[in-house]
Amino acid sequence: MPVLRSLKLCLLTMTLSLAACDSTSKLPQYELNGSALGTTFSVLLVAPGEEFSAEPLQTRILETIDRVDNLASTWRDDSELSLFNASEETEWVTTSIEFCEAIQQVLEISELTDGAFDVTVGPLVNLWGFGPGGEVRQPPAEDDVLATKAETGYQNLQANCDLPAVKKQSRGIYVDLSGWAKGYAVDQVATMLDRNELKDYLVEIGGELRVRGHNAEGLNWAVAIELPSTTRRVPHSVLRVTDTGVATSGDYRNFFEHDGRLYSHTIDARTGWPVSHSLAAVTVVNPSAAYADAMATALLVLGPTDGPQRAEQLNLAAHFLIRNETNVETVTTTSFERLTTS
Repeated sequence: MPVLRSLKLCLLTMTLSLAACDSTSKLPQYELNGSALGTTFSVLLVAPGEEFSAEPLQTRILETIDRVDNLASTWRDDSELSLFNASEETEWVTTSIEFCEAIQQVLEISELTDGAFDVTVGPLVNLWGFGPGGEVRQPPAEDDVLATKAETGYQNLQANCDLPAVKKQSRGIYVDLSGWAKGYAVDQVATMLDRNELKDYLVEIGGELRVRGHNAEGLNWAVAIELPSTTRRVPHSVLRVTDTGVATSGDYRNFFEHDGRLYSHTIDARTGWPVSHSLAAVTVVNPSAAYADAMATALLVLGPTDGPQRAEQLNLAAHFLIRNETNVETVTTTSFERLTTS
């Protein structure tokens, strides 16, 4: 019988425990957490000041995440994204400036990665059982994959944020922002904390995160990169960073199994099929968690050879975990190596 495992990408519990427990803390630290976007969130604050009050800040965090959910969720029928997807209009559709800019950003990433990240992959995600339509227990028929693939293509979507408006070239276009939205929510929460003059924090939503300043010991935040395993959760390595975002995409947490083969939730829109190569996980470090989120997905789709090459061309700080016959090989870009030596 196939097994469907819930999505918890690479930077979660271990990240927070490492970030929070570097020997003995010297400054007071507070953690706010909860559920949102179909996953969990956690915000660590170091020495927020004598006037700090957790309850109103928790409310503002939830309001910020809910605004992103209302913008970009495919699971909510009333989100701006779902309403746009439901429309069969092929002329310019007036949108909020935030929605238009989101589409513009992901289209740029689609272009930079030649469609490895494709914002219109949604119909394929749904066909393979990883979308709001519910899980499947076996691969779809090849004819169904080909027919669904014909309904995708980021080239069939346009954004004009001077209007602001977004346009489908065909009625079947369905936009999926899942590979970007958690990172964007992290960025939005971090921006809200900045406006409230909080200078040392870690924001994590569903494994994507952003950090500022230092941890309770006055050191850069410790972020665990997880060993790509379907059966255990242990760190592969630890990265020390500050004032940046970190996102990981992997093939080993959200998948189903059929006839002894695992089918990953990461779908290559160029083929219509889940990725099946030896690249197990990609971590990207970038000031924008949203950009890191989308690029980690794109590099995972590109695979063990093209992924590192494209990351190097784009000057991305990226860390790759590649399975071989005996263990897991690490490949890093020049920009990532600078992070570990600075």
